[in-house]
Amino acid sequence: MRKLFLFLSLGIFMFSCKEAKKETKQSPYQPLADQYAEFALTTDISKLTENEKKMIPLFIEVAHIMEDIFWQNAYGDKSELMQQFAQDSAALKYISINYGPWDRLNANQPFIDGFGPKPLGANFYPTDMTKEEFDALKDPRKTDWYSVIRRDTTGQLIVLSFHEAYPEEVAKASELLDQAAELAEDPGLKKYLSLRAKALLDDDYLASDLAWMDMQDNTLDFVVGPIETYEDQLYGYKAAHSGQILVKDKEWSKRLSLYAQYLPRLQENLPVPAAYKKEKANANPDMNAYDVIYYAGDCNAGSKNIAINLPNDPRVHAAKGSRKLQLKNSMQAKFDKMVVPISKLLINPEQQKHVNFDAFFENTMFHEVAHGLGVNYTIKDKQDVRSALQNYYTSIEEGKADILGLFLVTKLAEWDIIKNKDLMDNYVTFIAGIFRSTRFGAASAHGKANMMQFAHFMESGAISRDEATGYYTIDFEKMKKDIEVIAGEYITIEGDGDIETAAKLVAEKGIVTPVLQKDLDRIADANIPKDIFFKQGKEVLGL
Repeated sequence: MRKLFLFLSLGIFMFSCKEAKKETKQSPYQPLADQYAEFALTTDISKLTENEKKMIPLFIEVAHIMEDIFWQNAYGDKSELMQQFAQDSAALKYISINYGPWDRLNANQPFIDGFGPKPLGANFYPTDMTKEEFDALKDPRKTDWYSVIRRDTTGQLIVLSFHEAYPEEVAKASELLDQAAELAEDPGLKKYLSLRAKALLDDDYLASDLAWMDMQDNTLDFVVGPIETYEDQLYGYKAAHSGQILVKDKEWSKRLSLYAQYLPRLQENLPVPAAYKKEKANANPDMNAYDVIYYAGDCNAGSKNIAINLPNDPRVHAAKGSRKLQLKNSMQAKFDKMVVPISKLLINPEQQKHVNFDAFFENTMFHEVAHGLGVNYTIKDKQDVRSALQNYYTSIEEGKADILGLFLVTKLAEWDIIKNKDLMDNYVTFIAGIFRSTRFGAASAHGKANMMQFAHFMESGAISRDEATGYYTIDFEKMKKDIEVIAGEYITIEGDGDIETAAKLVAEKGIVTPVLQKDLDRIADANIPKDIFFKQGKEVLGL
């Protein structure tokens, strides 16, 4: 009987060990997936009308289409890749976050065996295309934001506008936007949706961009279509498809409207010679706060945006400026889950009291405001800056917006427009934010921009690192001075269309130094999330 008991006990033990082993077996992609903290995208939908609630599912359908097109922008046909990992939920999650097998927060290095480096031009260009071939192509649309380059049956390069490359997708999205327009009660939103539906069919987005600028009283908003050019790291020409559904926070928006009237004065006071601040800055009142309720496509890839400054078309800037949208719920998530724990790890304890959400919100808001200041066209030949700086534009522009944003906060505080402002809150919070953003990696324009700023501040002594403790201390006066120097440098590069200096700056300073890497490793070892991913959709919203 005792032998039987021992035998049964041994069997149970062995079975338990097998089960434990089975339970503890983990996907090799799980640690990568765990770098992103989940966050539910919700808002108070009770403030929406019945028609607005009916519009949201239509918007989500359109966002799904933008998602499908972005996969084609970034990678190509995803079906075989996803099927390969059908039984590995962690792999599927990480592939979905990155829209392909390349890690967007690790310099686009492949995280799946069998893949080489990510093509600089993503899937906007043939991977075997040479610079000489592109230069020889006579079609003027080759640099158009809303097109892709393909080969014809003879192997020659041709240009396809997006509506030619993705005809079924844009036709369906256009139809859905027209349906939403019929439900829209706000005249501005109705006009924008109708014009955006048309733009998807002919790739002429100017009218819909201008209509989007005119919207003032709408509660719902939908940033949709080909928007940003970050995905094209070959030339920086091609816009990637995106869909972002927003609900205005009218209470917070009231707090922001005050600052818009000062944009012309801020433009006049930029720390550059007069020739670099001649362009008019519009006193656009549209600086609003929103809750995001859906991300799809480009805006959802890797690190998530927490503010928007659009449109990108310089013709719209000249006519009406741009809109600055602060994404409050996503911003709060990043601050709580990343900025605060990073600051406790790396910022001098005596200065940690200066890290707060209001300063993070202001820094982010004035970053977006700063995109609309400075120069849109080069001083000498009036070429648009984006084209002049090509693939270096996004890193220089994001760096300009970061630093110029701090300059704007400083000026408004000095003019007593922002009352009772302790600028150390903004400076210290900004430095804590640098460590968050440099984790985006060298593949990200924002990451490169933050690496450049880190190098500047370390060289000037605006920030210093205690070797014994690993804490950083901010020198207020040095940082205030350095902000003007760096802002002036970036604006001058853009105004001169100086691609050589831009390339040198990105190459020499847009890198992770050994000291910075040491601290990024400390952040990783502390299991602080790199970014967020979303639980979203009709069910999450209760629709």
